Amino acid sequence: MIVTILIFLSLPAVNHALIDRRALVSRYNPVRTSGFNLSTPVQVGNGNFAFGADVTGLQTFSPFAIMSSWGWKNDSLPPGRTWEDVKNYHGVSYDNHGRPVEYDFGGDPLIEQWLISNPNRVNLGRVGLVFFGANGSALETTLDNVSNTFQTLDLWTGTITSNLTFDGVLVSVATTCAQESDIVGISIASSLVSQGRLGVFIDFPWNDGSNKFSAPFVGSFNLPGNHTTTLHVETGPGAGTFAQITHTLVNSTFLTTVGGNEFNITRDAPDLHRYTIRPRWTSSDFTLVVGYSLDPPSYIPDFASISTSSHDAWARYWSDAGFVDVISGSTDPRADELQRRIVLSRYLMRVNEAGDSPPQESGLVNDGWYGKFHMEMYFWHCAHWALWDNWDLLHRSTPTYSHFLPSSIQRAQVQQGFATGARWPKMTDPLGRSSPGEINNLLIWEQPHPLIFASYERRSFPDNTTVLQKWRNVLHETADFMAAFAWFNRSTGVFDIGPPMYPVAEDTNPNITRNPAFELAYWRFGLGLASEWMSALEEDVPVDWTDVLECLAPLPMQDGYYAIYEDAPKDFWSLAEFTSDHPTLAGLVGWLPPTLGLNISVANATTHRVWTTWNATNLWGWDFPMLAMSAARLGDPSQAVNFLLHPDFQFDDVGMPVGGVRVPTPYFPGAGALLYAIAMMAEGWEGSTGHAPGFPKGWNVTVEGLSSAL
Repeated sequence: MIVTILIFLSLPAVNHALIDRRALVSRYNPVRTSGFNLSTPVQVGNGNFAFGADVTGLQTFSPFAIMSSWGWKNDSLPPGRTWEDVKNYHGVSYDNHGRPVEYDFGGDPLIEQWLISNPNRVNLGRVGLVFFGANGSALETTLDNVSNTFQTLDLWTGTITSNLTFDGVLVSVATTCAQESDIVGISIASSLVSQGRLGVFIDFPWNDGSNKFSAPFVGSFNLPGNHTTTLHVETGPGAGTFAQITHTLVNSTFLTTVGGNEFNITRDAPDLHRYTIRPRWTSSDFTLVVGYSLDPPSYIPDFASISTSSHDAWARYWSDAGFVDVISGSTDPRADELQRRIVLSRYLMRVNEAGDSPPQESGLVNDGWYGKFHMEMYFWHCAHWALWDNWDLLHRSTPTYSHFLPSSIQRAQVQQGFATGARWPKMTDPLGRSSPGEINNLLIWEQPHPLIFASYERRSFPDNTTVLQKWRNVLHETADFMAAFAWFNRSTGVFDIGPPMYPVAEDTNPNITRNPAFELAYWRFGLGLASEWMSALEEDVPVDWTDVLECLAPLPMQDGYYAIYEDAPKDFWSLAEFTSDHPTLAGLVGWLPPTLGLNISVANATTHRVWTTWNATNLWGWDFPMLAMSAARLGDPSQAVNFLLHPDFQFDDVGMPVGGVRVPTPYFPGAGALLYAIAMMAEGWEGSTGHAPGFPKGWNVTVEGLSSAL
């Protein structure tokens, strides 16, 4: 029996003596001074909830979203269709080595599109400043009416401070977010408040699944007839004001709760969903808290409590987990930009990608793919949490595998007729439904991911035997399916993977794609991890796992290089259709450790050919960190750094990873992959030697509390 042997080591103790963390984090506090940014907001949030702000600290001029991990809705069904039609949807069947296998695409087109776009993630609302004239009427205001705008985000405390001048008067706004609940705290200071000339508006958009991408803004504020809002107000002398707005879209209802100083709240017009809030006292200071939920909250904290919650949680986050300093003492002038990307990515991932379910590609900024998340991308979104010792955050979403286990078993065994195992969905939602689509159903590289997450958790908690039992069923069903998916080819005497299937790059014909190199290597690695896990549980390793592991097809080769799949076109290296997307041939060593049967010399040659052949201008997101990881593990740290700072791998002024021509900004797998690569290059990988083995001479790297990569 062939198994992958892991060496389980305890994490190094965090040493806070070397790095002045607060000074280094604060060095990269984002600052915006003027003009519109119509692409990305400045954000506060807690991982499950995020508030995107324009230069006023709210959403006064730009309708950036307020989004959550729990805010989903279903559109109305297509005309003439019922819920029975949804329940009974069936797609086409493809031949799978002599037997038909049903997939979720090719059925009733109206129901199929509805299933693709539903449920969709909603923008919970908009909050902004409203200015009043001397006669008390609201003024039509644009950015041209304000001046001296200056905004900064304090990364250490999670607080946005925004200053501007209106009509010659200074307005200061502080914005922060509670960490235990989805509530935003707003503090406004200006003599305009005491003059009755400054208040706050709250508005609600219509959301639906009509667009695959909703960026940079989500929802429509000019379709009031499509949805409803109702207002309930309670006021008590000296106790402040409590208001609750119920927002209903089709059959989904969301609550917005407003508290704070005493205020009046009125609806702007009967047919609108915009409400105006004006303070009822003469002070120049006005605080407001705005919470979002599905159920009425039991308690609404004040602004001071929200601010304390944010300060404490962010200080712990920055102080207690892993940290890397690549700028102090480094002679490479690019160190400052790389450090900026590290710090801002750490902040933004904590805001957008630390929720109770896997994140969508654009986090909680806007919507991509209808707001759904992709399980194959879960590795790039969240595996870095394991290396940076943020298990409190990673533990929020990894239970998704247990939650999805029953439906994934049903998909594999009942719908598709595999003998055993669980087939994880690709594009999905909190219900675990597989969104229809050929790629969505034929992609397979999401299958081994839970084996990686489980292995990192076991390594980080080596004395916790409950970890073994916690993951046992998920891992067993995962490996069962991987073994069942492999087909024994009697003519060659090996187990094949596919067809039908799509490889990572999604750029081949699924009906002829057999034995793609990366997936074969990942199958070997994953089955080895699963076998080792069973041995640790003192259980027998299933015979079919061992059979597949020992007899899996060799990685395909052509002319001394690894090929993207078996019998790929001889000239695929020169064909744009094969060299313009994810270059996973370079992931054979780097993303993955060397697997059984891999020829390092051939992998090295293949990787270098990828570097010179692939169309770099069409690469995106996690491609560049993956290439950096390949360079580091193959002994070329200079090239590793070059990839992380490649001119086509961009991060904007607030640290949002730029989507580029392929997808809207932000594309957060780029940030997650950057942090994973940095941890690997700084702390190393199992079998690496020396300090910061992924960095070249000229870089002084100080590491605290990281864990090495597998």
